[in-house]
Amino acid sequence: MSNDEYRRQESELDDLYREIIIDHYRHPRHKGHLSAPSACHEGVNPLCGDEVTVEVALDGEALGEIAYSGSGCSISQSSASMMTEAVAGKSVAEARRLIADFTAMMRGDEGIDPDALGDLEALSGVRKFPVRIKCATLAWHTLAEALAEASAD
Repeated sequence: MSNDEYRRQESELDDLYREIIIDHYRHPRHKGHLSAPSACHEGVNPLCGDEVTVEVALDGEALGEIAYSGSGCSISQSSASMMTEAVAGKSVAEARRLIADFTAMMRGDEGIDPDALGDLEALSGVRKFPVRIKCATLAWHTLAEALAEASAD
């Protein structure tokens, strides 16, 4: 493959990723509140003002319901929407594994296959801007805390 062809494909992929992120920002999934959450945890990024609250309702060992609310940049809010869509209906163990894989991808860990993360791979480009990584991972860390709270009950 020539360098020009590689650059063209990379540009097309960046455009697709941007579209996915913008779609989740403009049309958030699972945004709102649960009527009876098992746990609720708030996360804040004081550096840029991002705020996200994650609510979970466990059904045995599964995530029966999940919702988030908050405000902030398109990266933090898109990531929260994508996260809720990715973990909804999964077991707590699967959700924790996805949290670990996503945060590892955002750190640039070698052992992670971004393709296995589906649309979440769209956020991998944020690594080019280290200061924005916290924006992308805020909801994920908040979910981990909410799951820990819910499991402790």
